[in-house]
Amino acid sequence: MSFMFHPYPYDDTNAINRPQLPPETAVAMSSGNDAVIRAMVKAIKGVAGRECLFVAFDGYIGAEWERSIELLNNALAPENIGMTSVDIAECYKGSEELEKMLAENLPIDREIDPVLLFGKIFHGGIEELFDPRRLAERKALWLGRKKAGSNLKEVIIIYGCGSACRELRELYDVIAYYDVTPLQTALRVKAGAVKPLGDSGKRSINEIFRRLYYFDYELAVKHREELILTGALTFYVDSNKPDNLKLLAFKAFKQVISELVKMPFRCKPVYLEGVWGGQFIKKLRRLPEDMRNCAWVFDLIPNEVSLLVKVGKHTLEIPYPTFFRAVSEELMGSESVRRFGRIFPIRFNYDDTYAGDGNMSIQVHPPAEYAKKNFGEPFQQDESYYVVKTGGSRTYLGFKDDADINEFFTNVRTAETEHKPFDYERYVNSFESRRGDQFLLPGGTLHASGRNQVVLEIGSCTVGSYTFKMYDYLRLDLNGIPRPIHSKHGMKVVNTSCRRSAIDGVLRPQTKVLREGEGWKELLLGEHEKIFFSLRRLEFDRCIKDNTNGKFNVLVLVEGEEALVYALDNPERCYRMKYCDMVVVPAVMGKYGIINLGKDPCKVTKTLLK
Repeated sequence: MSFMFHPYPYDDTNAINRPQLPPETAVAMSSGNDAVIRAMVKAIKGVAGRECLFVAFDGYIGAEWERSIELLNNALAPENIGMTSVDIAECYKGSEELEKMLAENLPIDREIDPVLLFGKIFHGGIEELFDPRRLAERKALWLGRKKAGSNLKEVIIIYGCGSACRELRELYDVIAYYDVTPLQTALRVKAGAVKPLGDSGKRSINEIFRRLYYFDYELAVKHREELILTGALTFYVDSNKPDNLKLLAFKAFKQVISELVKMPFRCKPVYLEGVWGGQFIKKLRRLPEDMRNCAWVFDLIPNEVSLLVKVGKHTLEIPYPTFFRAVSEELMGSESVRRFGRIFPIRFNYDDTYAGDGNMSIQVHPPAEYAKKNFGEPFQQDESYYVVKTGGSRTYLGFKDDADINEFFTNVRTAETEHKPFDYERYVNSFESRRGDQFLLPGGTLHASGRNQVVLEIGSCTVGSYTFKMYDYLRLDLNGIPRPIHSKHGMKVVNTSCRRSAIDGVLRPQTKVLREGEGWKELLLGEHEKIFFSLRRLEFDRCIKDNTNGKFNVLVLVEGEEALVYALDNPERCYRMKYCDMVVVPAVMGKYGIINLGKDPCKVTKTLLK
C-alpha cells in the first residue's frame, strides 16, 4: 500500500544490491520485451497435450499488459497458433455496486476531512472485487474450451489484476505476474493512466489515491503475497519500464530473494518536494537541478520503496513489500512476524528543511485506539526525530507549562476557518536543536521540525497520511492551494498533558552506554513505553561487531564518510554505505560487523524492536 501523491519522477539507481547467486540464476533473466516474449512462447509451447491452453497475466495496480499481449500474438501467429485476450475486469462487480460496498470505507464529510484524504482500510481479499455469478459463468465457459490435443491451436490470455484469483487458478497452464513499484504506480496515476479497479466514475486525483489506498492496494498486496507464498507463478515480471520488461522464472526469482535476505541491503529512495523543503539532501545526493527542493526522503518507508538487485549483467527492481512479505521470517524475525504479521513494522525517512522556506506544520498523529477505530489501521503513529544536521534550528515538542489549551484550540480553529494567523510559540514548547539530539514522539504528541535542519524520522509503519495539521502558518502548497488543516481530528487526539516540565528524560531522553570496548561503544538513545522500537547509536573509530539476535536492525550512517556492513560468517555478503544511507541487516544474518572506510570516526544509528 502506498500513499504518495506527488513523488518526484527521479530514478535513483545508486542503491544496487549484489546477492551471491548461482550461475544458473545469474543468467536466467530475460531482459527486453523481445527476450521476455521469447521466454513466454517457449513456456507455452512446452505445455504438452493441449489444443487450447490458458495464460494469466496478473499484476499489481498500474501494470500494463497490452503491449505484451500484442507482442505475444505477433510471436504466435507464424506458428499458426491463434490467440484471444480477455480483460478480467469483465468479471468485477459493477462500479455502482463497488461504490455502495465501500461507502463506509470512503465516507464524505468535508467538515472533518475537507479534501477527502481519510478513509477506513478494507480488510477483505481479492475475491470481494468479483461478481460471483459472472465469475462462475465465465469459469464454466473457459473450462469447456480447455481441450486436450496433440497440437496447440489456441492460447487464451486472461489479463488484469486478480486474473489468477483462487477461483480461476486451476484453469491456467502459465501464470505471469507483472509487478510495479509504488513510485511507478503513483506516477502512472498522476499521468491519468490508472483508474481504481472496476470504477467508471470521474474522480479527482485525491479521490483516486484515497480509493486506491483504502481498497485497491490492500487487495492487490494480499493477492500478490498469496501467489508468491503458494508458488502459483510461472514467471515474475519486472514491468516498471513497459518498453524494457524483465522476466525471471519463478524458481529463479525465489533464489534471488532467498539470497538477498541473507545480506545487508539498501532500498531505492523516493524523493518528494514540499512547501518547506530544504536543499541539503538535494545537494548531498546530486538530485536533479530542476527539483525545487527536497522535503521528504523516503529511504525506507516500507510500502513506498523498492529494491534494485543485480542479477547477472541485468538489474531487477522489486517493490519492497513484495520482498518483505515473501521472506518475512528471515528478514524480520519470528517475534516480529508473531507481533505484526508480514508487515515491516518500522519506517524511516528524512525531513529536510535545511535552507528551506519555513517550519514543518504544528502537527499531531493518532494513538492506537483512534487509528484503529477511525481508519482501520493496525498501528498507532509513533515517531521520533534524530537531528542529523542543523543550523540554528529549533524542534517543537509538546506544550509550554503555562499554555492555555482552550485558547490554543480557539486560535487553531480561527486560523483554519477565518485564515487568521496567531502566535503559536505562546503555546508550543521548543528546544534548540543540536546534532545528535534524539526526540521521542509517541502518538498524540504535538510536534514540528523547525526550519534549517535535517531530521531522521523513525516511526511505526502507519503509511496513511495521518498528519493532523493543527497550524500551518496559512501557507499554500506548491500548487498554490491552501494546505488542509485537520483540527477536529487533532484536538481529539493531542495529549494536552505533554508539557515542558514533563519532557526532559522522557521525550528528550539522556543517552546511556550499553556496552563498550577499545575504540567503540553502543549507546541507548531512547525508548518509551508506548513505542515498540529501541533507538541506539554505534560509535567507533575503525570497526565494531554486533549481532541481530533474531531481530532485524536498521543502520544509518549519521556521521562519517563511508562504512562497510558485512556478515561475519561470509564477508562477501556486504553493503558499502555512504553518509546518510540506510541499510537493513536481516534478522537471519546474526553476527555482523561494520568497518569504517573513511578518515573520521563513525556514528551509526541502530533501530530494532524492543
